Amino acid sequence: MSNLALVTGATSGIGLAFAERLAADNHDLIIVGRNQDRLDEFVAAHPKVKVRAVAADLSTPEGIDTVAAYCADEPLEILINNAGVAHYMPLADLPADKAREVVNVKVLAPTLLTRAAVGGMQQRGKGTIISIAGMIAFSGPAGPAVMPRRAVYAGSLAHLVAISQTLSAELEGTGVTAHVVCPGIVATAFHSSQGLDVSAVPRMSADDVVTATLRGLELGEVVIAPGVEDRGLLDTVFEADLAAFGGQSPELATRYRSN
Repeated sequence: MSNLALVTGATSGIGLAFAERLAADNHDLIIVGRNQDRLDEFVAAHPKVKVRAVAADLSTPEGIDTVAAYCADEPLEILINNAGVAHYMPLADLPADKAREVVNVKVLAPTLLTRAAVGGMQQRGKGTIISIAGMIAFSGPAGPAVMPRRAVYAGSLAHLVAISQTLSAELEGTGVTAHVVCPGIVATAFHSSQGLDVSAVPRMSADDVVTATLRGLELGEVVIAPGVEDRGLLDTVFEADLAAFGGQSPELATRYRSN
C-alpha cells in the first residue's frame, strides 16, 4: 500500500509543519508551493524520504490542473489541502482579482484536487483527505463590531466545512475519510503577509495544529478544532444545523404570510 502524501502550501506555516511531520513518519511526499527555492530547500533537507517538488500557483486554472493530475495519477494515501490566501477587506473594496484568488485557492482548488484524488482512494480502499479551514468559518452570525471585514474569506472557509462534512457521509464504508481543520490564529507569516499585525494576540503553533489534526483523525472527528476545549460547542452547532434543515416544510412559514 502506498505511503504517499500530497501537501499544498507546503513551504511555510501549517503546510510546512505537516510536510515535516509526515517526512519524520517516513511518508513519501509531493509538496506543492509557489516558491521553487523553498521547495528545493525542503527536498535537500529530507534525503531519507522521496520528495517530489511541484511548483504551482493554485490561484490559476493551470496550477490547479497541474496538481489535480498528480492527485488523479498518483496512489495518494493522504491529501492535505492547505494552500491559503486571506485578503481581509470589505467585499465592496476587494478587487476582483483578489476575490478570484481567494475563491480559487480556498474553494476551487480543494474541490478539484479532492475530486481528482477521491476516486483512486476509493478503488484502493484507503485514503485521508484533510482540508485546512479556520474558526472564521463559524463567524458568519457575528455583528458589525467584529473586525476585520472578511466576507469572501469567511465564506470560503465555510465551504470547506460543509463540503468536508457532506463528503464524509458520502464516503462512509469506503475506507476513505474526509476531515476539515479549523484552527484559530496560528503563529505563521499568514497574517503579516496581509498587512495585519497580530503580534500581541496569543497564537497557536503550526506544530500544535498538526498534532491536533493527527489526534482528531484517531478520534474520528470530521471537524477538528484544535483550540476549542469544549467539543460540545461544535456538537451544538451541528445539531442546530440539522434541526433547521429538518424543520423545513413545503408550507409557507407563518411569519412570511400576509396579515
